[in-house]
Amino acid sequence: MKPFLSLLLCFSLLLSPLSAIKAAEMADAELSISAPSVLLMEASTGTVIYEKNSHEIRHPASITKIMTLILIFDALASHQISLSDTVTVSEHAASMGGSQVFLEPQETQTVDTMIKCISVASANDACVAMAEFIAGSEEEFVRQMNERAKELGMKDTSFVNCCGLDVDGHMTSAYDIALMSRELITKYPAIHDYCTIWMENITHTTAKGSSEFGLTNTNKLIKQYPYATGLKTGSTGLAKYCVSATAKKDDMELIAVVMAAPDYKIRFSDAATLLNYGFGKCRVYQDKNDDALTPLSVKKGIADSVSISYKGPFQYMTTDGKDLTGVKKKLELPAEVKAPIRSGEVAGKAIYTLDGKTIGSVDILYDKDVAAAVYRDYFYRTLAYFTPL
Repeated sequence: MKPFLSLLLCFSLLLSPLSAIKAAEMADAELSISAPSVLLMEASTGTVIYEKNSHEIRHPASITKIMTLILIFDALASHQISLSDTVTVSEHAASMGGSQVFLEPQETQTVDTMIKCISVASANDACVAMAEFIAGSEEEFVRQMNERAKELGMKDTSFVNCCGLDVDGHMTSAYDIALMSRELITKYPAIHDYCTIWMENITHTTAKGSSEFGLTNTNKLIKQYPYATGLKTGSTGLAKYCVSATAKKDDMELIAVVMAAPDYKIRFSDAATLLNYGFGKCRVYQDKNDDALTPLSVKKGIADSVSISYKGPFQYMTTDGKDLTGVKKKLELPAEVKAPIRSGEVAGKAIYTLDGKTIGSVDILYDKDVAAAVYRDYFYRTLAYFTPL
């Protein structure tokens, strides 16, 4: 009996890891992913849908420029710069190798044109010119890139330059690329107006005269994938072929990151496979919570009522393809509140349920302060009531 039990135990111990390996192999086979490191994320919630070695540290190539674009749009949002501002190209910027639009020293272009050069043609010279324009030097700009990366929780990342050229220590991961991609497309959706341009001409105006230069998008998914919205490609000798691909279908936007693919075709086919997998598997429920809420009655306050509003929108995602049309929303609010009341304090909640189970909630906040009434307030209120207009 003991030999049989020992044999059974050994068999069980062997079976478990084999089953796990088999399951992993089946998942990979289902997606047919060739690249060694990938990640699929839903943009509104930040939910990771699928990953494979997503924290593996690798060279990012020109996907670096996603962070460069974040800092450019940060500067636009803070009114530090504007799209019509003129940028003068330095000797250093013009000397950049790799992908470029052949800007010349002392040539000028608008910020708007520079963003097109970066987003469409992945121009290293335009990146450095913008870095110097915003921060004074590329070194200071890179310091700001790393600070921004820390803010986003990009723990696998270290930037050394603003364009992605191969240098020691310039590294990141598929997970961190997804984080910064999400930041760019959700905070600055106007980026899609640039990275979905397929072809466009810019004009070089220098001492030699004016000439047209054609920009062609490096992201072939813009033409090949029907839901593509961006975002950025990259390739170098060390990075191989990378892409952070974004796509939107039925109000759901996905981010597919592919790193170190062996060639450019596999880079795009892996990204398309990930996106198809996500759109087929995921469902997202969103409530903007922009409906007006009825003010609450106030007891013993200097005002009879107080306005309230939602803290923000609500998002819920499922990865099992479940129908979310049955999501229900219920407000939990008191019939009356007692002063004093402080603006920003929680008045109640919006509770969301699906099939009788709570799936989330959003706080409802007071919009303003309401002080407690004193005898003088009651006196003036009574006097106003009996005094004819």
